Amino acid sequence: MMNQRKNIHFEVSERKVLLRIMDLVMIFLGIYVLELFLDFDYLSITIKNSSQLVLLGIYVSVFATVFELYDLEKASLLEATFKNTVITASIVVLFYLLTPYFSPFLPEERIQILYFYLSIITAVTLWRIAYIYLIETPRFYKRVLLVGEVSNIEAFTNAINESDPNYKIIGFINSEASTEQPIRFKGLKEFRAEDFLQIINIENISEVLVASFNSEAITSQVYQDLMVLLERGFKIRDYTQVYEELLHKVPIQFVGKDFYKYFPYSRSNENKLYIFFRRSYDVTISLIGIALGMCILPLIFLGNLIANKGPLFYVQQRIGKNGKPFKIIKLRTMIVNAEQNGAIWSTINDKRITRFGKFLRHTRLDEIPQFYNVIKGDMCIIGPRPERPYFVNELAQIIPFYETRHMVKPGLTGWAQVSTRYGSSVEDSLVKLQYDLYYIKHRSVFLDFSIAIKTLSTILYYRGQ
Repeated sequence: MMNQRKNIHFEVSERKVLLRIMDLVMIFLGIYVLELFLDFDYLSITIKNSSQLVLLGIYVSVFATVFELYDLEKASLLEATFKNTVITASIVVLFYLLTPYFSPFLPEERIQILYFYLSIITAVTLWRIAYIYLIETPRFYKRVLLVGEVSNIEAFTNAINESDPNYKIIGFINSEASTEQPIRFKGLKEFRAEDFLQIINIENISEVLVASFNSEAITSQVYQDLMVLLERGFKIRDYTQVYEELLHKVPIQFVGKDFYKYFPYSRSNENKLYIFFRRSYDVTISLIGIALGMCILPLIFLGNLIANKGPLFYVQQRIGKNGKPFKIIKLRTMIVNAEQNGAIWSTINDKRITRFGKFLRHTRLDEIPQFYNVIKGDMCIIGPRPERPYFVNELAQIIPFYETRHMVKPGLTGWAQVSTRYGSSVEDSLVKLQYDLYYIKHRSVFLDFSIAIKTLSTILYYRGQ
């Protein structure tokens, strides 16, 4: 009889919700403490002030997202968390003061604003210290047993370990029949197949992950044990499901002839209301973007005249929806005739990029003319980045499913752009494709909003390429 001890584990989504809720709880608690121990009357925790408290909560949620307080990797590091907390508190208080009709009137004693500011930093920091030393500890790790072919183990475990340190793969069981000279993997503890059910109890396993390219190759003994676990209500999941859930990208390198199982694309692709919302959003943001671009155009023109020395704009052919080519407009960031010898991948510290061009790329200002492409209907604000025909033809021959990214309109920014580094090789393009397919598969208003917020973070932290 299997008597498994239940251990507590917070899923990724649960940890993000916990961080958001507790941030607000601690901030409101901090304000209440100010009321109790200081002569603080700028903002009080009462029903009468509910609209002002809601506004504060909205500002905290939005700017904490922009400044990556809910990035779990950074949330586990105290130094990064404290830095982001200070930045978030600064912007929240500034915006709160600049909306006087909705926020409280300024207090006669201006030092109360400083108390308010410091209470937000202190409250969030104390909670985040507790989170790091309590939640981010082994007692809350999800202990997982991997079942699959030895050849798949390394690639899969490396990807999972990098995505969520709280998801601990304790060891694995080889699901294939033994051979005279079996392949060994030394990076992870291997358990004997005959001890499968005992290992669940001994190692306090809470989930079994099946990572097998060929389910027919699973030995009858391992298969029977999996059936026993399933009948007892034990959690068994497929590795592609977990890979997509934790890494937020489609694992096309693990997909075989049954590829159609992995691409049940989002209903939003055919949802008329979503399409209308997207087009309205695209046009509105593009008009605002063009207006702001016109305001700073004289400065960009002057910078180009001094540092770029050549045409301000350049036009290039890209591949759009359904493989249809279109002309994209950008601000020139490279030297004149940068590709006179043919198309070349742009790389980090590319010598063809001018000093002013680097500034335009890092701030994403070079993308402003593409708002015109969005208004024309060639592009959207959010979608896979459009690639050049030369590279599309090259990559389509090497990477499976590459041209499926053309199912939707390309975008100024996208899930791949905010989730991974700039692509400058076939390997990088494979990773970008995984993120692009995840977006096409899961696209929604919420995911679009998340990408928009992450794009702001990319610009503010000067990460553009």
